[in-house]
Amino acid sequence: METREKIIIIGGGFAGLQLAKTLNNRNKKVIVLDRVNHHMFQPLFYQVACGRIEPSNISFPFRKIFQRSRNTQFRLTEVKEIDTVNNKVITDEAEFTYDKLVIATGCKTNFFGNKDLAGRAFGMKNTQEAISIRNHVLMTFEKLIIEKSRSDDGNWNIVIVGSGPTGVELAGAFSEMKKEILPRDYPYMNFDHLQIILISSTEKPLAVMSPEAQQKSEEYLKDLGVNFLSQEYVTDYDGDKVYMKSGKTIPSNNVIWAAGVTGNVVDGFPEEKLLKNRYITDRYNKIKGYDNIFAIGDIAYMETPKYPQGHPQVANVAINQAKNLGKNLLKKSANDWTEFEYDDKGSLATIGKHRAVVDLPFIKFQGFLAWYFWMFLHLMLILSVRNKLAVFFNWMWSYFNKDSSLRLIILPNKKNGTLQ
Repeated sequence: METREKIIIIGGGFAGLQLAKTLNNRNKKVIVLDRVNHHMFQPLFYQVACGRIEPSNISFPFRKIFQRSRNTQFRLTEVKEIDTVNNKVITDEAEFTYDKLVIATGCKTNFFGNKDLAGRAFGMKNTQEAISIRNHVLMTFEKLIIEKSRSDDGNWNIVIVGSGPTGVELAGAFSEMKKEILPRDYPYMNFDHLQIILISSTEKPLAVMSPEAQQKSEEYLKDLGVNFLSQEYVTDYDGDKVYMKSGKTIPSNNVIWAAGVTGNVVDGFPEEKLLKNRYITDRYNKIKGYDNIFAIGDIAYMETPKYPQGHPQVANVAINQAKNLGKNLLKKSANDWTEFEYDDKGSLATIGKHRAVVDLPFIKFQGFLAWYFWMFLHLMLILSVRNKLAVFFNWMWSYFNKDSSLRLIILPNKKNGTLQ
């Protein structure tokens, strides 16, 4: 009897999940390792942070996804090291041997080595961080309504650092929350004091998109009352004030960091295998120097004629690399493998209701139509029908009522039963 090849996938993000689905119910033994038990739809984290949708609506348990699989297993564990000599993955609970290993660990928030920022500002790369932002912002107003004597500037400022899609989407959502929702929840508070401040190191927001999208997104932000600070660099944050390279400071108790990501690298590889904190791979996603270890998605650094500086760290790249690698792994001979080539399908971002920008290879458009296009595309990308319906219902409720009932403050209990 032929022994099935054992493939271990580390990480269940867009890349890891897509690869597992491509190999599902095929003649391979597949084990997915992840430190959380669910896949997360990261593009909508900002809506969790603003209380527009529930975390469960964009989270998908791995065991549910592979409930009927004949060859794919899931293990909840955190990978500590890879033993490349003995073909072992070492986790905090056990060791797993492999014939082929695929690293799809994605990225984490990049605080550029600043421990104060890392300890005090909020990132938004997982469900827990998005919930923490929601809790912290809502708790700010709960405290303000009781401790009115402490209504200093810092309590009223929400500072977002980074003007990529995550930053502008958060800024737009919080601005709409300020206008439509918070005054009804807290009728005796004056939300004119609340400032949404978006700090950008570039001249325009959405610097990776077209000039038309950049210009329009800046207009949208100003229409919504966002204070957009261009060409500013945040150097530090002490919990009370944000410090910038220009010498300016901003008082704030709510700082969200969306200014960059860095790879989730696993120990076990020499430094020369990494570039920009990503594994250097060939056109087949094979890590250079290894015949049976691959990297896909945000953690992979692959140079091609079209992308000499590596591919952008976006979901579409991750999904397509996973599909290509999966098809290659199912072929009988490596001589038949296909090199990866990325076909950029475009980019888009939303900046509040009826405000969005879309850059496609053949057309660029903004406004009402772009907003509906953004909603439709994200709805289609959500995995299950149940979750699609849940998100659609919440969106429609918010659309017509300009409200949401999902502003729950959920804090963990200490062992003595008191709230942290």
